[in-house]
Amino acid sequence: MTESLNLLLPVVLCGGSGTRLWPLSRETYPKQFLALAGARTMLQDTALRLRGLTQIPVAKAPILVCNAEHRFLAASQLVEAGIHGASIVLEPAGRNTAPALTLAALHAQVDGGDPVLLAMPADHVMANLSAFHRAIEQAFAVASGGAMATFGIVADKPETGYGYIQCGEPLQGGDAHYIASFAEKPDAARAQSYLDAGNYLWNSGLFMVRTSVWLKAIQSCRPDIFAACSAAMAGAQKDVDFIRPATEIFNTCPADSIDYAVMERLPTRPDLGIPACVVPLQAGWSDLGAWDALWQVREQDVHGNAHVGDTIQHGCSNTLLLSSSRLVAGVGLDNIVVVETADAILVADKRQTQDVKQVVAKLREAGHTLTQTHRKIHRPWGWYDSIDSGERFQVKRIVVNPGASLSLQMHHHRAEHWIVVKGTAQVTNGDKVFLLGENESTFIPLGHMHRLTNPGKVPLEIIEVQSGSYLNEDDIVRFEDTYGRAVPAPKQS
Repeated sequence: MTESLNLLLPVVLCGGSGTRLWPLSRETYPKQFLALAGARTMLQDTALRLRGLTQIPVAKAPILVCNAEHRFLAASQLVEAGIHGASIVLEPAGRNTAPALTLAALHAQVDGGDPVLLAMPADHVMANLSAFHRAIEQAFAVASGGAMATFGIVADKPETGYGYIQCGEPLQGGDAHYIASFAEKPDAARAQSYLDAGNYLWNSGLFMVRTSVWLKAIQSCRPDIFAACSAAMAGAQKDVDFIRPATEIFNTCPADSIDYAVMERLPTRPDLGIPACVVPLQAGWSDLGAWDALWQVREQDVHGNAHVGDTIQHGCSNTLLLSSSRLVAGVGLDNIVVVETADAILVADKRQTQDVKQVVAKLREAGHTLTQTHRKIHRPWGWYDSIDSGERFQVKRIVVNPGASLSLQMHHHRAEHWIVVKGTAQVTNGDKVFLLGENESTFIPLGHMHRLTNPGKVPLEIIEVQSGSYLNEDDIVRFEDTYGRAVPAPKQS
């Protein structure tokens, strides 16, 4: 118990859809799962952000709160980053950050502990980790004493896209201040006045608070959120490595942010005895809220161009060129963003990248699937890419991770041909189970029960040719599944 009082427990908030980073960010694969600012994904960078922090004891693994639809993606990315033992709490539906932090806090105190929580959105960039760690140390001292701390980004321009925090009286020792007030996203003139005043910081969306203090605050400020989350966690179930709050109960929980639900109320609620404080932060922070923000954090050439992937330019300046599957060539572009994916291309004025969300809204209204999924679809066992399709046929490239297996399944409307191009496949085809090596193939007739397994130590890659009257993914009847996906209920005898 004493140890947990002095322990810092990271809480990674992994919700959000990232619509302004379309077409790279999609509903099933939002920006926190993308490697945008470096070799690791944004989720991985966030989960590893406290590595090297030596002055404060940090929990061995974080609590991750994410959408249930992203559970396998989140879990696999943590393992790839060398993070084991994370508690992954699954939100049945997105309810913003206040319920997410409440779920994490309720889980953190299950064993009687009371650690200090550091809530970090999974889609932020922090370029200077040393500076970030120094700010963490100051905030930890504040939060350990019973206050709730946030981090204010030192403003270097009159930004209209962020909320602001007005600093009040300084705390003794360090750079932390009591919070005098909060301000919504301003217009350009007011943003300039905040910058000129010198005592306003950008609101970062990062928070530090002791578990018991947060639960007291949310219960007092938003008892409806506290009650719904408490009941949902009381009925939670453990599923493989995931914690599933009770769906029906959690779905009744109101949506609200940490700022609105609690933080902005604390200065007007002295009866709670929870001071609201802000620690200035200068660590190369960005929330990558739009494509122009990615351009800012990427390395640029002498003409101000940022290149991601297979790109080439001539006569361009202040431009972002991003390729994910093909060569992107720019000629004579100025202040332009070009983002290429296998199924969509975005070309935008860099000064208007916030409006990408309007394009996404129009696509949704039209019922277009490009807002939801990529051509390449990730699954808990690996991934597949629909590389060609036409009337009554579809061709997929399928990669199965070592030791992984697809569900035992059957299709009513399609047959499949499998050709192994790399690795070894264990195939269940009707009542037969056999191995296929490279350049070998098999045919799965319509209506046959079948399964694909990778028994080897290297990824298995196959080409699948589907043929039939209906080829959509919902033509799957699962009989057994390793990953807890729906299977038919057993027949009653």
